[in-house]
Amino acid sequence: MIIDQIFTWNNNKSKKTNESEINSEKPARSIVKAISWRIVGTIDTILISWFITGKITLALSIGLIEIITKMVLYFFHERIWNLIKWGKQ
Repeated sequence: MIIDQIFTWNNNKSKKTNESEINSEKPARSIVKAISWRIVGTIDTILISWFITGKITLALSIGLIEIITKMVLYFFHERIWNLIKWGKQ
């Protein structure tokens, strides 16, 4: 079962001839990943803020601010890492 997955992965990888398809992501993918990750992260921040402050309105305010700032930071972080060749095949 695991062997089949390894061979399938190797076959799919060898079919890709364009190196940019193997080594990079499109900016739209980074945007979607940033949004989905921020949803998870913001829920975590809101819960922690609510637990610490005991005020849901303050927790939601903190969550609203951090969702925007951290999405922007994550997007640029992803794009910079996409330029780094280390760890790519």
